[in-house]
Amino acid sequence: MTHTPTMQLSAKTRADMERNIAKYPADQKQSAVMACLIAAQTEVGWVSPEVIAEVASVLGMTTIAVDEVATFYNMYDTKPIGRHKIVVCTNLPCQLSNGERAANHLKQQLGIGFNETTPCGTFTLKEGECMGACGDSPVMLVNNKTMCSFMSNEKIDALLNELRASAKGQPA
Repeated sequence: MTHTPTMQLSAKTRADMERNIAKYPADQKQSAVMACLIAAQTEVGWVSPEVIAEVASVLGMTTIAVDEVATFYNMYDTKPIGRHKIVVCTNLPCQLSNGERAANHLKQQLGIGFNETTPCGTFTLKEGECMGACGDSPVMLVNNKTMCSFMSNEKIDALLNELRASAKGQPA
């Protein structure tokens, strides 16, 4: 299998990928595909076709095999997103515990719907499946890393203000 990557990830990201690959026997390094995709997405901001080709090259996989992983799991963004991705749980238990209210409040505050990005590029709003925190509803996941629970309108507004402040002055 020969791959010609069309991009070069940073030395830091490559080292992170190599640390994850080292967790597996050499003949099973493809098992690190999810961790390698996360490392690359963290650097690039999304899983572009070039990122998929680079990860495939590093792991000795076909690009379609890496693409299948990237498109199956919702933590990978296969299209450019805003600086902050907010995923709202919309499964039934959350819907029955103010999940719909929280989603509607976010849509109103951001002026966008699900799978859309604000014109300024600060926020992308997504709908999510069960996050395993039904008793904490409504729940949201911010930037694939921070779980936010019991999200009242006031807590949502405070979160948006905090994320807006953190985005000011940072390069896109």
